[in-house]
Amino acid sequence: MKTKRSLLVSSVLTVSLLLGAGPLPITAEENNFQNILVKNGMTQPVYSFGEAITETVYVEVPLDSDADGKLDRVHADIIRPKETEEGLKVPVIYEMSPYRSGIKNVPVYDVDHELNTVKGKGKSTQVQSPKAADLPGYYDNYFVPRGYAVVLAESIGTGDSTGCPTTGDYREILGTKAVIDWLNGRTKAYDAQGNEIKADWTTGNVGMVGVSYNGTLPNAVAGTGVEGLKTIVPIAAISSWYDYYRSNGAVTAPGGYQGEDTDNMAEAILTRENPEVCAPVIEELTDGQDRENGDYNAFWEARDYTKNADKVEASVLMVHGLNDWNVKTQQFAQWWEVLGKKDVPRKLWLHQGGHSSPYGFRRDVWLETLNKWFDHWLYNIENDVMEQPVVDIQREDRTWHTESNWPATDALDTKLHLNPGQRGGTISLDRYEGKKETQTIVDDAMKKAESLVVNPSEQNENRLAYVTGELKKPLRMSGTPEVSIRASLSKPVANLTALLVDYGPDNQAKIVTRGWTDPQNLKSDLRSKSLTPGKEYTFTWTMQPDDYVFESGHKLGIVLISSDYDYSIRPKAGTIITMDPKKSNVILPIVGGEGAF
Repeated sequence: MKTKRSLLVSSVLTVSLLLGAGPLPITAEENNFQNILVKNGMTQPVYSFGEAITETVYVEVPLDSDADGKLDRVHADIIRPKETEEGLKVPVIYEMSPYRSGIKNVPVYDVDHELNTVKGKGKSTQVQSPKAADLPGYYDNYFVPRGYAVVLAESIGTGDSTGCPTTGDYREILGTKAVIDWLNGRTKAYDAQGNEIKADWTTGNVGMVGVSYNGTLPNAVAGTGVEGLKTIVPIAAISSWYDYYRSNGAVTAPGGYQGEDTDNMAEAILTRENPEVCAPVIEELTDGQDRENGDYNAFWEARDYTKNADKVEASVLMVHGLNDWNVKTQQFAQWWEVLGKKDVPRKLWLHQGGHSSPYGFRRDVWLETLNKWFDHWLYNIENDVMEQPVVDIQREDRTWHTESNWPATDALDTKLHLNPGQRGGTISLDRYEGKKETQTIVDDAMKKAESLVVNPSEQNENRLAYVTGELKKPLRMSGTPEVSIRASLSKPVANLTALLVDYGPDNQAKIVTRGWTDPQNLKSDLRSKSLTPGKEYTFTWTMQPDDYVFESGHKLGIVLISSDYDYSIRPKAGTIITMDPKKSNVILPIVGGEGAF
């Protein structure tokens, strides 16, 4: 059904974040009403938003995820300039979302229980995401007047789409890809009456955008190399679902959502009619995610988009908060790295916020950047967007700076050694040369990390704190820290957590970043290995990537604990980790390396 835009439709279509589209060569700065107007390298608002055409379609997906004998269909709302009815062809800004019809309140897993102990070696089997962070619309009323169409679709199993949600695997990817295929004439779509609808008003150039899950699906579909997808703008987005719900073999939670997992996420967004038909799919997710071992398996590989970087043909404008503990920083860092290795055109914004979009705190610069980005990649307009520095990064004082890459090009892995003292000790570039002196951590999962990092020089049996002296000048870390400890466990399994802490005046503590591991994943995330209580092993794991400046006069601290209340499984208290600090260290990516100390 085609109508001029009504207030009701406007309220529906302006939910969420979008972007997108594809190339039409532009040779003149001003064109007639059938074409766009370009000034200063950007399209200008010349088309009437109030008279825009709205349309609802149901796009056919080449699978039957709910096993009802019919191909799934994806519901999509479209808004486009009225001139597209008169022959104008425009690129598309497209957002796919599982959130458009809301999120149900569903039970999640109890995390107050004992850890699972593997018997022998684990076997690699064959076989809730971020909550809505969307802001009410601005992309449609900003970009439609500039000569773009906007498509807002509902992911399979949600709202008016059929099928079942599968938390990021090939079924959701095909559901997302189907819209791009339809816009390029490769699949069919229908109106509510069952009449076939063709997208004869578009150039076929598509740009995807979104925040959180809505930004994750662009990452996923870009990995298919689908023709017509020219650019993506993933904001606070996932690149591997394993690293959303697991960490170094440990079952971990996204910040704020303790106990959530892939099946809970699917249940929460299962807002279609007759949701009970998806029970077998939910059961499949429960079995495949393996909360017992936490190992990386074929289930997680199917939801790991980094392995498809070599297929990405779209350019990427990536945005992430350095303090996002929902979709953690590893998600952007690993995606950025693999895209760089494949020479994918890319740009990165890193800000000091959490799980959010720059529309809320740097709006004018953000909209101008998006305008130029989409114009360049979807209309083939020559502007300076790709000549600007590759990375925009916001520092702790909220000022913005530009760099040529990330991590910082002069960041060097710097090994710091742990020197034993009272309930911890000091951190030094020099290795401790004294006799072996073991130290212990007694696990108490009910004590939060924020309370365990305070007063590092005081006795606290539940942590070991190692602190530098006061820094003589600012010290910048840029990249991924790594911790390695020589330790034994009093039980066959325990949690291990490392916290990087900034100690300011009066030892005021701020946790900069943290990381977790299941020590049973001694060699790899792929397979657990049974451990012998009392036997020493070397446990090595990464913390979440970060870019942080420790100010002059502050101290840098490493605090080791066992369970992390907000993120890990919480077993009964009492497990003892006995550590040999002489054979333990932390590697930090420090700008300037050892000389910076």
